[in-house]
Amino acid sequence: ILTARREEGDRIKGLSLGADDYLVKPFSPQELVLRVGAVLRRLASSAAAPGSVMTAGPLTIDRGAHRVSLDGQEIELTATEYNLLVTLAERRGRVQSRAALLESVWHANPTIQTRTVDMHMQRLRAKLGRAADLLETVRGFGYRFKSGTAARRPPSG
Repeated sequence: ILTARREEGDRIKGLSLGADDYLVKPFSPQELVLRVGAVLRRLASSAAAPGSVMTAGPLTIDRGAHRVSLDGQEIELTATEYNLLVTLAERRGRVQSRAALLESVWHANPTIQTRTVDMHMQRLRAKLGRAADLLETVRGFGYRFKSGTAARRPPSG
């Protein structure tokens, strides 16, 4: 919530109604950017628990073992390819811009103009074979793991 109402009761009411944050005017643009960044990080980190298994059609991602398999056959992925796939699967249905992927997977400055994400997506798709169609290109925006295709299972054992 961005408002001129600064009373404690107003802040409590806004937050209790479901606001992620409450910012009172006047505010600095830098503070607004940092608060939005914090909300986006919280959204990104609300993904599957590190020992969970995610499935999408013939594809299984075992986060605890860092393994990916297609129809039960393990697929050899580099660490970057694995992290890219997990990031997209965790955020399934939501478009991930190249800049967001650079920041999440490579921990790189998202303002860098590079084709790294595209090259890794091409290699990942080649390794995924028939499951490659789970990774959609959203022209002009980035990439998306098809929504409604992944399910989480709790860790076994």
